[in-house]
Amino acid sequence: MPAPALLLHDPVFLRHDAGSGHPENAARLATITRDLGAHPIPGLLVAPASRDITRSELLAVHAPDHVTLVQSTAGRRVQLDPDTVAGSDSYEVACLAAGATLRAAEAVCAGEASGAFALVRPPGHHAEAAAAMGFCLFNNVALAAEHAVRELSCRRVLVLDPDIHHGNGTQHAFEARDDVLYVSSHRYPFYPGTGWFDEVGTGRGAGFTLNLPMPMGLRDADLLHLYRRAVEPVVQAWQPDLILVSAGFDTWHADPIGDLAITADGFAALFHLFRSWADAHCPGRLACALEGGYDPRGVAAGVRAALTALAAQRADEAAITRVAEQPASEEARRIAERSRATLAPWWEALR
Repeated sequence: MPAPALLLHDPVFLRHDAGSGHPENAARLATITRDLGAHPIPGLLVAPASRDITRSELLAVHAPDHVTLVQSTAGRRVQLDPDTVAGSDSYEVACLAAGATLRAAEAVCAGEASGAFALVRPPGHHAEAAAAMGFCLFNNVALAAEHAVRELSCRRVLVLDPDIHHGNGTQHAFEARDDVLYVSSHRYPFYPGTGWFDEVGTGRGAGFTLNLPMPMGLRDADLLHLYRRAVEPVVQAWQPDLILVSAGFDTWHADPIGDLAITADGFAALFHLFRSWADAHCPGRLACALEGGYDPRGVAAGVRAALTALAAQRADEAAITRVAEQPASEEARRIAERSRATLAPWWEALR
């Protein structure tokens, strides 16, 4: 009998409090859990996110002074940057979020789950080695990727980041490495101001960072085209042994922070594509962690699309077909071709 897909969650994630009116709030998770409770996904095992993270595991990505700073916020409220606040419980919650993301990677690598989703907050992909930023305290997915290489015998980890914001922290963690391939699609120019085409990695890591900077307004077919045309040839050539997804859903058409036009159909098509890559190269080894998404309907729709793909449930074929049959815009085509030309010196499949 095939292993179930795993959803890791815990009520403790509701206790991270960034302040009244902050877009990264507990209502995001409450909406998702209500939606899943009302409409369960077959083949999905919900389990408590009970794995904590050790200081030594945090230090694999983060500087000692940063870990100590975040730890020092326990029991008080601290403004870490203009957008990022640690409340009295935030250190404990952030450690559990990072631990849950590591656990998701462990579960899929051990064959205990056919896919895993860490439904966590705070998010992580902006957190730098030595700084919290962009709502993020610790970099959950970067920590999981590092853990996979060090402890789970993974040699080629693919990190996909379709959040509307560039994952500067994740890129910087691995830009000089060739064992982690980082791919980001994001609005540009937009916070945090990084992620242009020419950021391709350095030294041994040259060619292992792939950025897809997008203008506002791109739609489902555009996003799917970018991943099929610019990313898929690299994935097929590299053959990852683990895929991690920084699962941000602020590309949703009604998101108050984002300004793309992605719908539930687009989320379904994108995660169906990610699942097909895992099926081809590392069956069952697909793990996600929640990043952004600030409209309750949008983040619930995105998580549902991801979980449906992870649980290998019958996809909404009509939705995926609708997206696949839409023509991509000229702007999306230009972005894809520029990305291919930029990365072609390192990837024969793009030439």
